[in-house]
Amino acid sequence: MARAPSPASVLLSVHAVVFDTDGVITDSAPAHAAAWKESFDACLAAHEGQRPFDEAEDYRRHVDGRSRMDGAAAFLASRGLDLPEGSPDDPPGTGTVWAVAARKDEAFTRSLRTDPIAVWPGTVRLLHVLHDARVPFAAASASRHATELLAGAGLLELFTAVVDGNEARRLELPGKPDPALFTEAARRLRVPPGETAVLEDALAGVEAGRRGGFGLVIGVDRTDSPEGAGDLRRHGADLVVADPGDLLITGED
Repeated sequence: MARAPSPASVLLSVHAVVFDTDGVITDSAPAHAAAWKESFDACLAAHEGQRPFDEAEDYRRHVDGRSRMDGAAAFLASRGLDLPEGSPDDPPGTGTVWAVAARKDEAFTRSLRTDPIAVWPGTVRLLHVLHDARVPFAAASASRHATELLAGAGLLELFTAVVDGNEARRLELPGKPDPALFTEAARRLRVPPGETAVLEDALAGVEAGRRGGFGLVIGVDRTDSPEGAGDLRRHGADLVVADPGDLLITGED
């Protein structure tokens, strides 16, 4: 007789779990990357000799896991573009870093109306097993859309806490690779970071988990490649999996 899945021993070594959302729970990374490409390419076109934004490598290296403003600033700096910072009230455009970030959010929000975001089945299975095992877990994301996407997927009620981009802005939390977002999530779970695991697919995110002194930092490599796994380990992952569902074990009686 088959036994119900249970968390692998590596997860049983901690008392709580913090999940990143984009790329770990929701399959939203492609939509974010496409929105960034629309925004950045409009900006790059105004500067001679600039190649277009690469939705795979540029996204992974410079914007994945970061707040919109931090991601915009990091990518533009990587291309040697010194735009004025502007202000949070700047309309979508290409003249300031805030305008570029606003254009990205406009493009991403527009895509949500026509292309619903899917969730990763393996992660959903893990969430339900942890919930049934009474292991507290939180979602932490730089995206202000995270809570909306979790609710739309019917997963929000499983979480003990959610710290999204709206909360980060309200609390003035610095973005990844600063650990503040994850630390706040652990605080709401009432479990010390040293007894909490972080699941994250972004390089900035695993670095944040390591900086925050989290007991276990698990990198999620959706590319399932030696290069991707190596990058995650170099930035602080203790363990790398292709999918969070790999952290479940099953057996036969």
